[in-house]
Amino acid sequence: MPDRRTRIMAAVHALFSAFAPIWVLTGIGYAVGRGGLLGEQAEAVLGRFVFHVAMPAALFTMVSGASPDVFGHPSMVAFAASTAVAAGSGFVLVRRVFGRGRADAAIGAMSSGHVNSANLGIPVAVQVLGDASFVAQVILFQVLVLSPVILTLLDSGTRGEDGRRAGGGLRRMLTMPVRNPIILASLLGVVVSATGLRLPAAVTHPCDVLGAAAVPTALITLGLSLHRGPDGEGRTRRDRAETAAVVAVKTLAQPLAALLVAGPLLHLPDHQLLAVVLCAALPTAQNSFIYAREYGLGTGLARDAIVASTLVSMVTLSVATWALGP
Repeated sequence: MPDRRTRIMAAVHALFSAFAPIWVLTGIGYAVGRGGLLGEQAEAVLGRFVFHVAMPAALFTMVSGASPDVFGHPSMVAFAASTAVAAGSGFVLVRRVFGRGRADAAIGAMSSGHVNSANLGIPVAVQVLGDASFVAQVILFQVLVLSPVILTLLDSGTRGEDGRRAGGGLRRMLTMPVRNPIILASLLGVVVSATGLRLPAAVTHPCDVLGAAAVPTALITLGLSLHRGPDGEGRTRRDRAETAAVVAVKTLAQPLAALLVAGPLLHLPDHQLLAVVLCAALPTAQNSFIYAREYGLGTGLARDAIVASTLVSMVTLSVATWALGP
């Protein structure tokens, strides 16, 4: 039977392998942008495709086939607490320290607390933990709780004159679920899950195919933005400091908060403690970049936070595996 060192080395090797698709697809996007293969509007078109078509399909499939009754488990309480700490800190930093508007602060919150649970969390969990059941709960939490909060902040922070008139903000708030494809798809998935409906393959298979395109297309879009540069302008020293603060919250504060809540406060068993900390240490999800682009905001913070946190998290995830692993 392999010793602890061998198991940890195998887990770290698998961890680095899980990052490979991110770098490869982002690199392809950069090369495509540099060569002008898809034209000047490729980034905008692909971003809209992810937000309005592929991501809603993926979320509907995911939520409709799952049960959201797991949020009361102590492990999820610990992860939710770490998310609240990270997202709240990111919002305050971007809003108060760096003087951004509410919508940009929402992107800061998302870049600080929304983890890459799907295309990184699942392979990491399978290799390090032996199964991905906890990651599935994390995905549901982010889809059903965190994303609607972020989208509500984005919607209220970018509303036009109709939202400032009396009653306009309330109308936008009440109608947002039917105007926003992410929330609408998630709510439809909840309805299907709660009622126990079994959808025919003619419905589920197209959703599966479309949903499978969400992550790779988002990474290609991210790569395109790396060639173009953030919002057509260079990043200032203040911008870089803002990114560094957000990345520090994401890669250090969130896993440390998870460790504190799951360990000294809740006294979770070792395997649950490792699961919570590993998930909290995952880097920023590509969703923050897609959301910023869709809402017409500056994409520099989200873009740079994704790239930087992905680099840093390779170290923090390895350390967490070594320190807390069996």
